Amino acid sequence: MRVPRGGVHALLGPNGAGKTTTVRILATLTRPDSGSARVAGHDVLREQRRVRRSISLAGQHAALDDEQTGAENLIMLARLAGLSGAAARGRAAALLERFDLTDAAGRRVVTYSGGMRRRLDLAASLVGTPSVIFLDEPTTGLDPRSRQGLWELIGELAGAGVTVLLTTQYLEEADRLADRIAVLHGGRLAAEGTAADLKRRFGAQRLELTWRDAASFAEAARRLGDRVIHREPARQELSVATDGSAPQVRALLDEVDPDRHGLLRFTVREATLDDVFLTLTDRPVSNEREVANV
Repeated sequence: MRVPRGGVHALLGPNGAGKTTTVRILATLTRPDSGSARVAGHDVLREQRRVRRSISLAGQHAALDDEQTGAENLIMLARLAGLSGAAARGRAAALLERFDLTDAAGRRVVTYSGGMRRRLDLAASLVGTPSVIFLDEPTTGLDPRSRQGLWELIGELAGAGVTVLLTTQYLEEADRLADRIAVLHGGRLAAEGTAADLKRRFGAQRLELTWRDAASFAEAARRLGDRVIHREPARQELSVATDGSAPQVRALLDEVDPDRHGLLRFTVREATLDDVFLTLTDRPVSNEREVANV
């Protein structure tokens, strides 16, 4: 897996696929069993200090002191990073303003909402000037409005030239944010590319057919045979793969409903990341050597 500088690179995969473990290895928190990894040009085993000076990590749970205020959390981290008192206060104030937390700066973090805690955690990860930021499922548990706000902040970071490696279980999040996507399965890289490329390679377009009655549904299922990729008898719906072209769609409609009496309606649905995800995570795991460059 190679991640170019700048932009957002998403890691997708089911629970246990290795997303968090990959992040922990790249952040020098876990030692790899084999293979090699470099972050910002530095080896994660031989040059740990250089890696740590180049990165920031926001994990699944906000790493904040609940008993301190938002401002105190950021000032403390800035002081630990080596800034003087005045510089630390200035950096904290700038980050609080950037993440729309100025009004809550004097409140203890224990009083913050989930979305506010996430924004403060992301602000804390920028106290230094990292070139690479690891975000491990940063929007888990957030309401839609808070998630949208965090998406905008992540986009701003990438636009400023920061490399963002994002793990997520929300496929629409990866589709919306990521310049490139990697799908992990069983600790291995199953596929990598842009969202459009992955949809083209692994996600079939579907012709979705809804029938007037059970008899029409059963006859269409018989005609299509093993070409049916999804069926819902209770709703009398069938789906068949298609390239989306008008000639093929017309031919399929004529084949399954030659008398034009049984079909109630049809829809051509574009491939989604859900289709890609389900296709790739249903495959056997390969045995390629692990190599990562971020």
